[in-house]
Amino acid sequence: MADYAKSVLAFNGTVLLEDQSTTTWENIMHVIPLLEDVDRIKIASQPAHALKARAYLRRQRPDLAERLVRADDYRPGEWMAVKPLLALYGLWTLRGVKAGERKVSLWTAL
Repeated sequence: MADYAKSVLAFNGTVLLEDQSTTTWENIMHVIPLLEDVDRIKIASQPAHALKARAYLRRQRPDLAERLVRADDYRPGEWMAVKPLLALYGLWTLRGVKAGERKVSLWTAL
C-alpha cells in the first residue's frame, strides 16, 4: 500500500510501516500509538479486510474508532478474476463482526 500511495497516487507525505504483526488484530493493536493524535483515521485495504480492521479498532479503542472516515475500498472492475473468492473468504472471516461494528463514523473526508 505504501508503494502504491507513493508511485500511483503521488503521495509525498510521511509513511510509517508496521511490520511486526501477523494478524489484523495485532496490526490494529500495534498502530494504535500512531493514531492517538490524528484527527481522522482511514483504513484502506481490500473491502472485507478493511471492514474487519475497522471492527477491530472499535473493539480495541472505541474512542479512536470515532475518528474513522470512509476509504475508497471498492473500485468497479478491480480484482475481477478473484473477487468472488475474496468475497466468500471475506464473509467467512467477518462472521464474528457485530452490526454496530460495521458502521463508518459520521466524520467525512475534507
